Amino acid sequence: MNFKALFKNKKKWKWIFGVLVFLLVLTGLAAWYVSSKIKPFVQRELAAVVKKATNGLYDIRFEKVMVNPLTGNASLTEVSLIPDTLVYKKLIAQRKAPNNLYFIRLQKLRIKRFHPFRIYFDKKLDVDLLLFDRPQITMVNKSLSFNENKPPQPEQSPYDYVKKIFKSVQVNTIDFKNASFKYVNRNGAIPETDTISNISITLKDWLIDSASAKDKTRFYLLKDAYVYLNNYIYATPDSMYYIKANQFEFSASQKKLNIKEFSLEPRYSEKDFAKVNGYARDRYSLKLNNIDFYGINLFAYIKNRELIADEMGIADGTLAVFNDNSYPKLLKDKTGKFPHQLLQKIGIHTTVKKIKLNKLNISYAEFDKQSGQRGQINFKNTSGIISNVTNQPKVKRKNPIIEANLESYLMGQGKLNVNFKFNVLAPKADFSYKGQLVNMDGRQLNYITKPLAMLMIKSCLIRRFAFDISANEEVAKGKVEFIYNDLSIGLMKRHEGGQRLRRLGILSLLANAMVIYSDNPSDDGKLTLATVSYERKPTNSFFNFIWRSLFQGVKHSVGLSKQKEMEIKRYVTKFENMKDDRERRRMRRELRLKANK
Repeated sequence: MNFKALFKNKKKWKWIFGVLVFLLVLTGLAAWYVSSKIKPFVQRELAAVVKKATNGLYDIRFEKVMVNPLTGNASLTEVSLIPDTLVYKKLIAQRKAPNNLYFIRLQKLRIKRFHPFRIYFDKKLDVDLLLFDRPQITMVNKSLSFNENKPPQPEQSPYDYVKKIFKSVQVNTIDFKNASFKYVNRNGAIPETDTISNISITLKDWLIDSASAKDKTRFYLLKDAYVYLNNYIYATPDSMYYIKANQFEFSASQKKLNIKEFSLEPRYSEKDFAKVNGYARDRYSLKLNNIDFYGINLFAYIKNRELIADEMGIADGTLAVFNDNSYPKLLKDKTGKFPHQLLQKIGIHTTVKKIKLNKLNISYAEFDKQSGQRGQINFKNTSGIISNVTNQPKVKRKNPIIEANLESYLMGQGKLNVNFKFNVLAPKADFSYKGQLVNMDGRQLNYITKPLAMLMIKSCLIRRFAFDISANEEVAKGKVEFIYNDLSIGLMKRHEGGQRLRRLGILSLLANAMVIYSDNPSDDGKLTLATVSYERKPTNSFFNFIWRSLFQGVKHSVGLSKQKEMEIKRYVTKFENMKDDRERRRMRRELRLKANK
C-alpha cells in the first residue's frame, strides 16, 4: 500500500473540505448579513413600487425578511397588504378608484428560486414560485359607474414603475394555499358578506415587461388562473338546509367551471321537517352531478360580481319535493314568487345563454291527512334546453323571454314534451306552457290519485293529452285536448279504524254510468275539447297553479262539469245519510232483541 500517496490524498481532501466549510460559513454569514440589511431596502423599495402602482392606495408591511443567496430562496413573515380608505375616497372623486378593495394578511410569504445571478447580470427578476400559505383575503366590492367599460389591462403599464430597477419581473407560479376568502358586497343598502374557507388559487405566468400590459392574451398580466375548492358547506339562514359543493374547479384560460357534485340537503327527515317548522312546508332535496359552465367572463365577475356564461350543462341528478299535509298549512301570499320573478331578485346579475339538462329525475310526494297515505308523482329522465336565462337590468337585455324546451317521462312511462316561455319584463309575470303527453297507461297515476284525491283509475289508455295555456300571476287561459279510451274510475274512502282505502262501489258505478265519458272521442266521433279559465288564489304556488289549471281541463274532458260535481256530492250525501239510517235501524233492532230477552 502506498501510504505516502494516501497521505497526500488525505491532505488534498482536508483542503477541499476546509474550502467547502469556509464557503458554507461565508454563504451563511452572507445570508445573515443580507437578511439583516435587506429588510429596510426591500421595505422601502417594495412599498414605493406598491404605492406608485396603486396611486397611493395600498401599503405593504412585513415583520422579517430571510434570504438565502445560495439556493435563491427567500421568505417574508407577518405580511399584510392594507388599503388607505382616505386615499380611496380621493380616488373615487378623481374617478380613478377600482371597484374592489383588498385586505390581505398571512404569516409567511415564501419565494422559491428567484435566480440572484439573473438579477445581478441581466437585471431580470425571475421567480419560480410565490407561495402564500393560509392567507386571509377580504375583497370589498362597490361597482363604480366610471369603471363600467374599462378593459382588464392596466391604464398605465406597471413596467413604468420597475424599469429603473429591472428589465422584467416574472413569476411562473403564484399559489394561495388553503386561503380564507371573504367577499363583502357594498352595492346594496345593507352590506352582504360571503365567506369561503380552504380555497386554493393558482396564478400562472405573471409578467411585467415593456409589452405585457398591452398583451390581450393576458388578464391582469396573467396567462392563467385556477381556483380549486373541495367540500364546501354552507348552512342556510333558516337552519333547514345545507348547501354542499364537492370538487369545484375553475380555469380562466379555458373559461370553464366544473362542480363535480352540488347538493341541497335538508337537515331533517321527511317525518320531522314539518314538525320542526310547525306547519306544512315543501321539503326540497336536490343533488346534481358534473355541472359545467363554459365561456365564463371572469373579468365581469371580478369587476362587478356578474356571473356571465355562454353555456351551463348538468349531466344528471335528482330533485325530490315532499310536503306533509297532516300539519296545518301556512296561508301565505305567494304572489311575486314565480321562477322568473325569483330570478330577478337574485343579488348577483346573472346571464347564462343556454342551460342543457340531461337525465334529471324529478318527483313530488305528499302525505295526505285524510287518506293517511303518501302519494307521489315523478318525471323520469328529464332533459332539454333552457335559453336566455338572465336577470340583467332592462337596459342591458335585448330579449325579455326565457324559454325552456323539456322532454320527460311521466311515471317513467308516458312521454311528455313541454315548452315554457317566461316574460321577465311583464308587470304581471306573463308566461305560457304548451305541450303534450302521449301513450300512457292511466293506472300509473294511481300512485298519486288514490292517496291525494281518493280516486282510483281502474282503467284508462291515454292516447294524447295536449295543452296550450297562456297565464300570468292572476289567471290561466287556454285549451286542453284529452284523448283516451276505456276510462273507468273508483271513488275511495279511508277504512274506519285503519290506514287502507276502500272503494265506494255504488257511488263508483253511478259516477261511471252517469258522469264520466268512457272514451274521448266518443263512439259517435264527438271530441270534447276543454276551455281553461282558472283564476289563481294568492296562496297558490307556481306549480300548484299549473296543476290546477290543467286539472280543470281534464275534468271537463272526462265530463266532470261543475253541475255534475254537485250531482255527485248530492249522491254522496244521500248515500251517507242512507248508511247512517241503516246503522240507526240496526242499533234499534239490537236493542229490541236485548229487551225481549
